[in-house]
Amino acid sequence: MYEMVQEEHYVTTILEEDQALICWGCGLRLILPCYTHIFKCGWCGAVTNKNARKHEHQGFQWRRLRDRCFVSILILFMLFVICGGAWAIYPVVFSMSYFCGVSHSIITLVLSTSTISTFSLAAFRCAGTSPNIPWGSYPAVGKDDLENYTFCLYCAKPKSPQTHHCRSCGMCILDMDHHCPFIGNCVGAANHRYFIAFLFSAVISTVYVSIMSAYVGFHLWPPLAYRTRHSFSGSSTDVAMRLLKEIVIAFIDSAVVLSARGLILVYLFIASLSVEIGLSVLLWQQVCFIYEGKTYLSQLSSQGDTDVGKKGCHNLFRFLGYPYPASRYFQFLFNNKKIHSK
Repeated sequence: MYEMVQEEHYVTTILEEDQALICWGCGLRLILPCYTHIFKCGWCGAVTNKNARKHEHQGFQWRRLRDRCFVSILILFMLFVICGGAWAIYPVVFSMSYFCGVSHSIITLVLSTSTISTFSLAAFRCAGTSPNIPWGSYPAVGKDDLENYTFCLYCAKPKSPQTHHCRSCGMCILDMDHHCPFIGNCVGAANHRYFIAFLFSAVISTVYVSIMSAYVGFHLWPPLAYRTRHSFSGSSTDVAMRLLKEIVIAFIDSAVVLSARGLILVYLFIASLSVEIGLSVLLWQQVCFIYEGKTYLSQLSSQGDTDVGKKGCHNLFRFLGYPYPASRYFQFLFNNKKIHSK
């Protein structure tokens, strides 16, 4: 263990090379070998890296503008899907039956509200900051108060082991998973649940939009007119290829006379199907990381490690805000039996 003596002045920044033996966490002087570059204070537990250098943020404002543009485009796209679907689908659904129209209106309102609200919470809520704790002077910093804390040169304050500095957001994010340009924000401890809720709601919404647009488009699509009426002859492969060619040509010919409502339905089907596939893959990846008790950044940093955290559904319950397993909440079902003894 390293010998330490108290430093008289209060440390507020990372020290220069000639003062590198001063712990930034508690201000105590450490006696270390001259070749030591990274060391840990034996009192407060803070980690000091003498080789750390601050690099200037390049294009910070441009990255923020880019992320905000993505957020604006995504909000406009969601509003277009909602308004376009209302204009194209509602008349057909209400013409079928009043019950179908009312049910479709309720489902659309619930899915639209949940998707936009969860997206707004994930995009505009702070992703989570590192906890503010006393540091810099020995009387204020107790034993092991800064265990495994490092110093962030960008924010000029302590950084907890679970914190990562995001150069796009310009701040340290607690339990950072990744920086998502589509929400213009990091996914961290404070908005990770909202991000998962947004993915879940968006997947359900896109599935519903694709089904309804295909169903209504089938009723609005003009009848197909085939150019050839004679029977096909030849090998089965040639017949199949010619039949497929005729079907494609018939679809193209009918699409030329398609109404504006039908064109919007075609676009909604293709766009919702593509977005649905991408969001489903992302949601499955996020659920797998949560199940394994990791984040995307921790997964990248532990690619070569064989020691993996404990997997299980308890990680999912802890992520959702339930620190105990599901069986604990249903114990009353099993312990409600009264035992009588004579």
